[in-house]
Amino acid sequence: MLLWGKLMSTNRSGHIRLTSHPGHRSPGRYPLRWGAAARERGPIIGTVTSPNDRNVIGAHGGSYALYRALAVSSGALNPIARPDLTNTAPVVDIGPFPQWSEPGRIVSLDPWGHRVAQDFAEEIGSGLDLRPSIAVTKARLTIPEFASKAWGVETDGEIVRKGGDISVTKAAVDPVWHLPGIAERFKVSEDKLRRTLFEQTGGIYPELVTRPDLSVFLPPIGGITLYIFGDPSAVADCKRTLTCRVHDECNGSDVFGSDICTCRPYLIHGIAECVKDAQRGGAGLIVYNRKEGRALGEVTKFLVYNARKRQEGGDQAATYFERTECVAGVQDARFQQLMPDVLHWLGITRIDRLVSMSNMKYDAITESGIEIGERVPIPAALVPPDAQVELEAKKAAGYYTPETTPSAEDLKAVVGRDLNEF
Repeated sequence: MLLWGKLMSTNRSGHIRLTSHPGHRSPGRYPLRWGAAARERGPIIGTVTSPNDRNVIGAHGGSYALYRALAVSSGALNPIARPDLTNTAPVVDIGPFPQWSEPGRIVSLDPWGHRVAQDFAEEIGSGLDLRPSIAVTKARLTIPEFASKAWGVETDGEIVRKGGDISVTKAAVDPVWHLPGIAERFKVSEDKLRRTLFEQTGGIYPELVTRPDLSVFLPPIGGITLYIFGDPSAVADCKRTLTCRVHDECNGSDVFGSDICTCRPYLIHGIAECVKDAQRGGAGLIVYNRKEGRALGEVTKFLVYNARKRQEGGDQAATYFERTECVAGVQDARFQQLMPDVLHWLGITRIDRLVSMSNMKYDAITESGIEIGERVPIPAALVPPDAQVELEAKKAAGYYTPETTPSAEDLKAVVGRDLNEF
């Protein structure tokens, strides 16, 4: 600790030099060419240990950069420490796929982010601080629900092990935004996007408006985790089937089993369908996005819960979205336009079975050029009683359902529990 304290003091200069300072007007030795192969494109450098080499706005680690700052400020972390990437290589090869170089196809992540130690070994060896934005490993999942044979998940000794553990390949993906591509995806000017990002984050990244020469941004938001069931190479193989669920984070239901929504039941149903497809020789994929509370956050979500439960007439499906908009100003901030990027990173061109009822997810995927075969709704038996409010409101708003879309009168009849009943 004393040594690191000395390192911290010797690493500091007598003044703070802003990264937007007029002296920093060029990406320096490593300009970026987004869409090119790794060596031609150049490394993504978000290090704070070598300011002159930085070629992006922001810092590695997304929202965790702030925790790193706390560790440094408390003396627990050496501020000039570099990661030792020995033995950290992906456990399976992913790509490259044609989508990686197709203009505008991938704009929210670095498709070469898992190959940093491989593609830029020479630069790392010379002392450049480079960090992967994607990691690929293997794991086993334990799903308590699968102890019941009703889910149809059978032990095969390879995917579902003796004892019920499920073998998966999983990948963690940090966001890496190509600002011109993000602007084009949302059909706004890059100047407007940069200014809005700057203003809505309280001016935390001045380079957004002072450094137009920097086109890549490492935003402080949550990333994505992928869970692949079966042979990872089958995911992009059109000769084999693929079942996929794209799931947006819901801590209350996913982790703690809250019954006000269908999130955990639908997630577990999606995993079951993925496992069964993998056991048939295909593959399964769960895409788990950190977008808590429709990307509005958990505090907003709980405020909405209270407003729904306390309104006159009770928690009605008829006013489900209205209550959210009254509190948050918008019904949903997830805006699925960026979501398909990770599917293109995996080389996917077709999803045979999409385990989702979301019209927004379906539209985003198909409009990005990925074909979808069957859409799989959540079985009625898996919907908790209090979650009927959410589900019926979503059906009426355009969610896929093989049943008749509920009418306005139908929605008024769907009422959830009162707060006094919890």
